[in-house]
Amino acid sequence: MNAQDINRELDHVREAGPVKDIVIPPCPQLLVQLQAELNQADPDPQAIAAIAASDVAMTAALIRIANSPLYARREPVSSVAQAVSMLGMRPTASLLTGFLLRHAIRIDPTLIEHFWESSTRRSMAMAHIARQMYGVDVDVAKTCGLFFHVGIPVMLQGIRGYSGTLVEAMARQDRTFIQTENAAHRTDHAVVGAIVARTWRLPQVIAHAVRLHHDFSVLHDAAVAMDVRQLVAIAAIADHLVARHEGVKDQREWLRHGSECLAFLQISEAEVDTWVDTLYPMFESVVVA
Repeated sequence: MNAQDINRELDHVREAGPVKDIVIPPCPQLLVQLQAELNQADPDPQAIAAIAASDVAMTAALIRIANSPLYARREPVSSVAQAVSMLGMRPTASLLTGFLLRHAIRIDPTLIEHFWESSTRRSMAMAHIARQMYGVDVDVAKTCGLFFHVGIPVMLQGIRGYSGTLVEAMARQDRTFIQTENAAHRTDHAVVGAIVARTWRLPQVIAHAVRLHHDFSVLHDAAVAMDVRQLVAIAAIADHLVARHEGVKDQREWLRHGSECLAFLQISEAEVDTWVDTLYPMFESVVVA
């Protein structure tokens, strides 16, 4: 599938397919403002801080994250401006995007609290892996990590019976997760997640990587953009790292395609083992607000 094919597919399923009746959370106005500022030739840190400070809960979350053990500051951050200065504008934007995403999906938080923790860890792991590679946008990788599985809570919110499908999909060994989703609902979280990413005006590379993140045949498909293929492979490794941290046994996807992803990115298993130790304190410091 090339970029036009993916866009046509997403347009079709949103307008006439099974996804047309699913409520996709609209892009929050604060994120629209944030994206507009970041797209300026010279983004203003004070403008970013003002956007963050416009919501009390978001302000509190940002300061709490800035003061978490992950950043190990001697003096605590006490204002949004200090937090933005310490974190940097684009890392701040990534944190705010995650906050807005979690609060845009109206669902019992106790049902998906662990989901957001894992998503945050995946985001951290993808950013870490991207830093080790030449030419991979770290901020794109970090944001991608938040959105890869966002279709799951959206489907939980909008599709009757999906909670049962979710349990079945995690338990079955004879078919893949998205095959189980499609058998029950004629769509899957990769498609829904890609539509969320497009609705939220994220870069096309993110929407396409979300759409394809369970299709490892794209690693060898020159029609798919290289940066999309890199994100698909990075996400698989990141999910493996998160699973190891959380004590989850290797999923069938990693057992089947893990070595393929490592080879595609020219990463050794020894490197992955060192990342387990490097990422441990970061994973332990995860704060979900």
